[in-house]
Amino acid sequence: MGKGIEISMEKLIAELKQVVEFKDTTEPGDLVLVVAKEPQMLVYALVTAIERDTSRRDEWWHVTMQVLTVPPQKMTWTLRTPQMTGQEIFTMGGEERFVKAVRFDIDQPGPSREPRPGPDKKTAKTRLRVVK
Repeated sequence: MGKGIEISMEKLIAELKQVVEFKDTTEPGDLVLVVAKEPQMLVYALVTAIERDTSRRDEWWHVTMQVLTVPPQKMTWTLRTPQMTGQEIFTMGGEERFVKAVRFDIDQPGPSREPRPGPDKKTAKTRLRVVK
């Protein structure tokens, strides 16, 4: 998404899927990756609420997020389920957007990651010492 280099949103998302492990669902408390072409944006946001938009016949949701910038910014987008779960790229004001929750399984390695072997306790050296 740098200046002078035009990359399609589809290609960018495909590249992101190679380096980021995404979830198939989005719930309050999830961190989502938000991608936009105009204005150029690639940021994380914390989903704080998802509420049904009762003014529409179809299933639309008010997705409230805190964008993790300095200072944090609150935004609410009205999205359909395929849009808020990264199943489709959508437009707002004619500009492409993408939102998908990121998987952070701290206790379990992901399917593409193998656990790294820890240091051998007999040969491992540390600069730390036990203070009693």
